[in-house]
Amino acid sequence: MNPSVAAAGTSPTTRSDYHCFSTALGDKYNYAAVNLLMTPQERTNAFFKGVYHLSDSVDFYATVYHNKTSAGFQLAPAVFGTPTGVSISAQSYYNPFGVDFTPSNGNVYRSRLFPAGDRAARTNSTTDQIITGFRGNVNIFNQNWTWDVGYNYGHFSSVTTTLGLPNQAALMAGLGPSFLNSSGVVQCGTPAAPIPLTQCVPWDPFNLYSASAHAALSSAATPALTNTWDIERTYHADISGGVFDLPAGTVQLAAGVAYRKEYTDNTVSSDLLINPATGTCTLGSQCSAHVQGGYNVKEAYAEAFIPVLKDLPFVHALNVTLGDRYSKYSTFGSTTNWKIALEYRPIEDLMLRGTVARVFRAPTIGDVFAPPVSSAPLLTSDPCNFNAPTPTTPNPNAGNPACMGVPATGTFINDQVAAHQQINALTSGSAFYGFPLGPEKGKSFDFGAVYSPHFVPGLSVSADIWRVYLNGTISAVGAQTELNLCFAGVTIYCPLIHRFVGGASPGQIRQIVQVTANLGRIDVKGVDLSSQYRLPQFSFGQFNVGLNATYMKRYTIQTAPGQAGNEVLNAVGMMGSTGSPLQASCPFSAGAICFFPRIRAQGTLGWELGPWSAQWTMTYTSKFKVGSADPSQGATAIPAIPGYVLHYGSWVYNNVTVGYNIEPINTRIDVGIDNVMDKQPPLLYANNSQNANTDPNDFDTLGRYYWARLTVKF
Repeated sequence: MNPSVAAAGTSPTTRSDYHCFSTALGDKYNYAAVNLLMTPQERTNAFFKGVYHLSDSVDFYATVYHNKTSAGFQLAPAVFGTPTGVSISAQSYYNPFGVDFTPSNGNVYRSRLFPAGDRAARTNSTTDQIITGFRGNVNIFNQNWTWDVGYNYGHFSSVTTTLGLPNQAALMAGLGPSFLNSSGVVQCGTPAAPIPLTQCVPWDPFNLYSASAHAALSSAATPALTNTWDIERTYHADISGGVFDLPAGTVQLAAGVAYRKEYTDNTVSSDLLINPATGTCTLGSQCSAHVQGGYNVKEAYAEAFIPVLKDLPFVHALNVTLGDRYSKYSTFGSTTNWKIALEYRPIEDLMLRGTVARVFRAPTIGDVFAPPVSSAPLLTSDPCNFNAPTPTTPNPNAGNPACMGVPATGTFINDQVAAHQQINALTSGSAFYGFPLGPEKGKSFDFGAVYSPHFVPGLSVSADIWRVYLNGTISAVGAQTELNLCFAGVTIYCPLIHRFVGGASPGQIRQIVQVTANLGRIDVKGVDLSSQYRLPQFSFGQFNVGLNATYMKRYTIQTAPGQAGNEVLNAVGMMGSTGSPLQASCPFSAGAICFFPRIRAQGTLGWELGPWSAQWTMTYTSKFKVGSADPSQGATAIPAIPGYVLHYGSWVYNNVTVGYNIEPINTRIDVGIDNVMDKQPPLLYANNSQNANTDPNDFDTLGRYYWARLTVKF
């Protein structure tokens, strides 16, 4: 029984005031309408850079950065109901249904506490960095060498005050048994065992317009605090210079060592402390936990530049670069990663180049120690679903580890998937749940050419073919991917899936934990093109034109290579719908929009004349689609229609700037218009993008925008 919001009016309400929840009747809440697209922000920056010459060959240097930011955000009103741990007694005076609503009995109550106002937060953060050390030069065997020994300290801290999260414990006290006493006042308890109004005030959760609901929500409003800080310390020593001379030039060497320590700490107020078993907290959402930790890394590197040949027939120059880096992590072990690069100029105007490197990336401190936070992803499917021909037909999925709690016989349908409802979930770094996490490894290949013809001064054209593959990609794995992998036999994800066992909702999902993990493999390849041309000087100014473009041929995500549960997801030119395996496997973060257009390009036209300058920039994104007709991709633009695809054309934005230099006072004035044509973003709909009904990371949500900037150097 899923009651919708009650009609305004009298209290108590009756059963006739409600109908069962129905997506066809538009019972969903449009949370995107009140979420801010542009958040308020204020920044203060201070910067200092200085060098002191201790001698002709030794300098002391120091650079200091300070940034203070005050920002905020606004989200839709808090979610309140059985998914957040709420129970409503059947004996409540305001409950017209005469049944209990609990997280496990199948009677679902959901609401948005709009009388309490929108959720909002104020964040004050401070970032400080100090870079200091000694550097100089020295002559060794008639070769010039430079050296640098230094220390880098960085500190980040933030305090976030969250508003609009009513205290669930206080609200639930008024949702127990209640009755109308002899004075005509609704009182907690029963006539035989009344609870004084000073200790408990009942209220009507089924009519949020009622006076009792407004009073309860106002009294339960509780600000919450989160304090996060990070520290990084790095000590380094570097040296570079000539080793010896060859006929083609001097062999150059750069080498160094470094020691880095990182630490993070996240502290939250007690009413935001998450219960790992239920995924809820006193304030119902925005839950988190106290997580702290860190690691250190020791590194040594060397890179040599070797000029092999020069000024020979068909060999204007041939150079080789060899590099290697050794890293030892206190948490991830040690690794050695190399690079080989070749530069070949058959003639002076043409350079051919190629680089092959071993790729290595250790998890960041956030990947490991990010605290758990409440999340509400969507699922597009549940592999445990089974439509039985008879009530006694065995469910073949019931014994699967992903389906713990699913009835052994009869039909099972995931109610949240069927209604396209968000599920209760957590998103967390690996450490909080003890999930194994290691570095990602792979290789990169880059082969290209640069042509700068001497007979066309100012022209340079380049093209590069590249490919990168990564194994064990570090990713915040989404709920859909975890569910699919567990069902297919990748059992490491099974402990993260929690279903109700027994009761009135057997097998329904209670919670899924989305952890940061090493997910499968990514293969990416494409072509980069670039052209720059500085035209001859004219009496009316100097012009330059440029074009930079990327053609992405492949972006393939494999979730479990070589295993039965592997999914091969093709991301180029397609945006996965919310809850689809593609979105759940996006390497950015769980639930992020994974969007890789086939072509991205940027063209520029610049002009300079004395103190004046101007530039026109055009950015291009090629056509794309949302959803896929291929069943293996598990993505559809309309949840009720499997394989439905929405097609979108290309997108072009134009920006214009004009500037003027006032050299006598070291001042520059710039004015500009972004999105000159007032191009509106594509409407992707909430079931494909959730917030904003579009992709705010790749498309402009503000429209035409005017700005001005004054720069003074002193």
